[in-house]
Amino acid sequence: METITDKIVIDKEFIKELLKEPLTIPSLKIKLENLSLKDISDIIKIMMFSAIHLDSSDLHIEAGEKGSLLRLRADGVLQEVALFNPQRQERIVSRIKLLSQLKLNVEDKPQDGRFSVLINGDENSQEIEIRVSTLPTEYGETIVMRVLNPKNLISLEDLGLRKDLYEIFNREADKPNGMIVVTGPTGSGKTTTLYAFLKKLKNPKIKVNTIEDPIEYHLDGISQTQVNPKKGYDFAAGLKSIVRQDPDAILVGEIRDLETVSIALQAALTGHLVLSTLHTNDAAGTIARMQSLGEKAVNIAPAINVAVAQRLVRKVCSKCAEKKPMSKEEYEEIKKELENAPQGIDMPELKPDMDIASPKGCEYCNFTGYKGRIGIFEALVIDEEIQDFILTSPSSSALERLAIKKGMTVMKQDGYIKVLRGITTMEEVKRVTG
Repeated sequence: METITDKIVIDKEFIKELLKEPLTIPSLKIKLENLSLKDISDIIKIMMFSAIHLDSSDLHIEAGEKGSLLRLRADGVLQEVALFNPQRQERIVSRIKLLSQLKLNVEDKPQDGRFSVLINGDENSQEIEIRVSTLPTEYGETIVMRVLNPKNLISLEDLGLRKDLYEIFNREADKPNGMIVVTGPTGSGKTTTLYAFLKKLKNPKIKVNTIEDPIEYHLDGISQTQVNPKKGYDFAAGLKSIVRQDPDAILVGEIRDLETVSIALQAALTGHLVLSTLHTNDAAGTIARMQSLGEKAVNIAPAINVAVAQRLVRKVCSKCAEKKPMSKEEYEEIKKELENAPQGIDMPELKPDMDIASPKGCEYCNFTGYKGRIGIFEALVIDEEIQDFILTSPSSSALERLAIKKGMTVMKQDGYIKVLRGITTMEEVKRVTG
């Protein structure tokens, strides 16, 4: 009997057949819509391999009145792939739930699970975990599958940092204690940045513990644990136990409540390097967010070393990108944004007649003009002056003004510097920063 739980194995012959012609969104649509209900296993394999091959972060199967719409999120933007009729939708949802070890007869409650995709299926195979979430809707269950591709585990050197930011990140990672907080909305690359710090920290001479929800990537040499709220094991409970494990560095997947932030700050003040994430719009908002959870400024100020805010912008496709002269309006806007940029930062000289990148679109980038993403960052370094200012419980805007005065580059400035370098476009920077 064929095992259909936990794992999908995609062998070389299947891949060879699938890649006889270039795999694009339009060709994927034709392949999926031509398969019959008997080929449900192949439909799932094609969906999963295509998502991995096209560097998608998520697959969405959204139930509607006329069937289910399959969409892939590539480079942060959803693209429609195919429409499945209700009968096919039901079979696909059942197979995915079976793979993920979810209850087939539960359709009125959300469920979470995961399975693996084994590419090639031999000694050179690559195993990729898929995290599954189901949600009941008016027309049936909607499924979102997050692709946890190990190739997304990159080092600090590969984050796309300016030289001055790279030096700040390295310096903060080398400190023996304190707190590094990475902020931004869902899907802004916070986990990737935290894992880049972990790769920098990983060392046989130190012990690193993590508590995550869930464990997204497995790192050798690091003790990782996953929260289980149903059994009373949340971030706060896990963090209390981790502190007793004699760690040098601790990663807390996310700060959500007062108890977690209090324990994390105390750990940072008692000789541990703590890394965590927080949902705020900018770096300066980190302090106000912790205070809104109930923490006191007197505990926050001395514990935090640096607060980093980030977003992800799409990079123009290296195969088809064109150059265009910068318009007068674009020049004036970039000039206005960068006129307050700190002196001596690593950036090209702004000239009225310089060229910037323009997306075109080709087969390689699925005709979007963009391929891959890169981070834009701002880093609020907490020095003595800013620490004293935090003790007065300032507003986020007042704290940001002081940080800018002391040399902080904001995210939009970092984005426009990447525009001048031909990495991305002004439209992308505006899309993610507003």
